Amino acid sequence: MSEPAIVYEKKDGVAVVRMNRPEVRNAMNAEMFCRLADAWQDVNEDGDVRCAILTGTGDEAFCAGGDLDGFIPMMMGVKPPKDEWDERVKADFNVIFRGLLRNYDVYKPIIAAVNGHSYAGGTEILQVTDIRVVADDARLAISEVKRSLFPMGGSTARLVRQIPWAVAMEMLLTGEPISAQEAHRVGLVNKVVPRGEVMAEAMRYAQVLADNGPLAVQAVKKSVLAGSGLSIEEALQKEMEIGVPVSSSEDAREGPRAFKEKRKAVYKGR
Repeated sequence: MSEPAIVYEKKDGVAVVRMNRPEVRNAMNAEMFCRLADAWQDVNEDGDVRCAILTGTGDEAFCAGGDLDGFIPMMMGVKPPKDEWDERVKADFNVIFRGLLRNYDVYKPIIAAVNGHSYAGGTEILQVTDIRVVADDARLAISEVKRSLFPMGGSTARLVRQIPWAVAMEMLLTGEPISAQEAHRVGLVNKVVPRGEVMAEAMRYAQVLADNGPLAVQAVKKSVLAGSGLSIEEALQKEMEIGVPVSSSEDAREGPRAFKEKRKAVYKGR
């Protein structure tokens, strides 16, 4: 029996979502999109999950983007659907966008552990993550134009809002990769570490997030997403609407109490 295209595991409040097609550099096929969509929904709905890590299997690639040999031809009608995953995507095209988090919000933090090269859809989904740890020898690209494809995972909307215009447009229009160091310099990623330390550093971030008050953490992310694109006045109103209930929660009383008593806070998410 073949390995699933996504390995999804949960432990100690951290969900790990691992793209698992190393033989094709974790290229995205219908099964991967469907399993990603299902995993993100579970991350949102499982009250015990505090944050998630997205990574890839192997030491060569985080994700090479869409599978140009199987998935893309199937979506173009060149090849027929070959399994239930293809049929599911054909019946509900939006499952691709939910898998890529193009139009589905996860209110728990997502950490990217970029273990290798990240191209096309791999760098598109990277833009939806909140904290990004990248291997020092990784390269990142929005490479769709090289194949006369359009980056429909949200890059034309998101990338120019995350890094300088000229850098974003160079990536989008040329499809050429940039180094991990350049990605860090322009603010696309948080940290560059040796390849063997990527997952450990991502887990370090995850533990910090998991130890924080979950209501506060999720409300912060929700407020940032809700305020994006609004005027400052509207965004501040959204912040108030989202923040006030958190400030009156049981956890909001536990945090200061634990600080005063010099002990670790025990948050219950209520």
